[in-house]
Parts: sequence; C-alpha cells; structure tokens
Amino acid sequence: MEVERRHNVRISGQPGGQPMLFAHGFGCDQHMWRHVAPHFERTHRVVLFDLMGAGGSDLAAYDPARYSGLDGYADDLLEICDELGLTDVVLVAHSVSAMTAVLAAARRPGCFAHLVLVSPSPRYIDDGDYRGGFNESDIAELLDSLDSNYLGWSAAMAPVIAGPASPEVAAELTDSFCRADPEIARRFARVTFLSDSRPDLGRVTTPTLVLQCRHDAIAPVGVGEYVAAAIPGSRYVLLDTTGHCPHLSDPAATVAAIDAYLSGAPVG
Repeated sequence: MEVERRHNVRISGQPGGQPMLFAHGFGCDQHMWRHVAPHFERTHRVVLFDLMGAGGSDLAAYDPARYSGLDGYADDLLEICDELGLTDVVLVAHSVSAMTAVLAAARRPGCFAHLVLVSPSPRYIDDGDYRGGFNESDIAELLDSLDSNYLGWSAAMAPVIAGPASPEVAAELTDSFCRADPEIARRFARVTFLSDSRPDLGRVTTPTLVLQCRHDAIAPVGVGEYVAAAIPGSRYVLLDTTGHCPHLSDPAATVAAIDAYLSGAPVG
C-alpha cells in the first residue's frame, strides 16, 4: 500500500478488466484525465496516479537524486505496476510522461500491452536536422524565467501550452502550475526540457500509438512524426486540434483515437 499512498493512486472500472494506467504531464495531476479516463471504465481497470511532487502525492517522499532524471519516474511507473499486480497494461502517457513510459517499456516490455503516447517529445532542443521546437537559448530563458518568477512563468507559459483556441485550458493549467511545489517544479522542468530520450525510442518493442496535435507550440508535428518513425511498428494519428493537451482541449477526438487503436480499427 505504500506506493499507492505515495502516488495518490485511484482505481476504478472493471476489477477483472485489462489495466489502463494514465500518466499525466509536467505541472499537472491525475485530474487532467477526467474527460478521457471514465470512458474506459466500462471495459478496463482504470488506474490514475500523481507523479511524485504533483497533486496528492507525498511530497515528503520526493528525493532530488532519484528524480534528477526520467529514470526515477520510470521506476515509479514500474513500482505502481508491481504493487498493484498489473500486467498486460495499456499505458497512456502525456508529454514528458510519454518518455517515462518509453523508458519503462524498454526496460520491462512484458509488463505492457500497448503504449499510447500523447503529445510526446524526446528532446525539446533543436539538434542538427532534428527540430525539437526550441533552441538552447529559448530553453535557457524559459528556465531562468521559471527560477526568478515561478508564478509569472506559470501565467505566461500556460497559454502557450494550451494554444490560443483554448483559454479555458490555459486557465486550468495556470491554476495547476500554481498549486505545484515551486522547488520541485523547477527541478522537474529541467528534467523535462533538458532530457534527450531519442536513443531510447528504438528500444521499444511494445505496440505503440502516437497522438500528435496539428498545432502544438511545445511539440510540433515534426516531433510526433519523428517519435512514430523511431518506434518500430508504431501507429501515428494527427489530431486536428490546437495545443499540447488534447485530452483537455479535444477529449472526444482523443478518446476516439484510443478506442479505434485498441479495437484494431483503422486509425488516422
């Protein structure tokens, strides 16, 4: 029960159903899945949790050394699966958690039946022909702003993440960022924006769906295409929506794409 308590785990749906584990992104918590996860309660055992340092997680359990890279968050995913006895898992992961899911699946492929990577980015900084959406000075400025004025950064960054067509999503993200512990958020931002998970993509053998938004200032279309091309046999869907959080801005399209993929129907 310790892992469940530490990550504020919530279980719903069918007790004997295939497990479906939802992992949220930076600055968010499990509540961000409220428009998507309930749809799958009819057929799956739905598991929600909070990343360490987010939502109702146990802040006293936060270890800066463990969470200095994405591996610590991948360890958490696997520990949740182990404590709950989850196998054949459908892992739905948003943004930075998509790369955590990649690490977990590469490390223990037998645990997962499918990965659904929502708005993934293996590297945010441009590198040669790879276009991550930001240059090094962009990210340095972003992190400096976060360090000097976290609340101001939250208010400025949330609309960029949400996209101009979703002011209500921007407001929700601002509130969510402002509820986070600033020091943990600063550390997690560095892990998020400075990591390079490109070498890990080719190690994934789990069947994978990549969901990409058509207009995403954080992870542009080329990034989603890169992820899909790098993961052997993956499926790719371009959602006709704006922003980095389709599970909030267009949950119906997000649910439909996941449904089609899991049912074996054509997607995209």
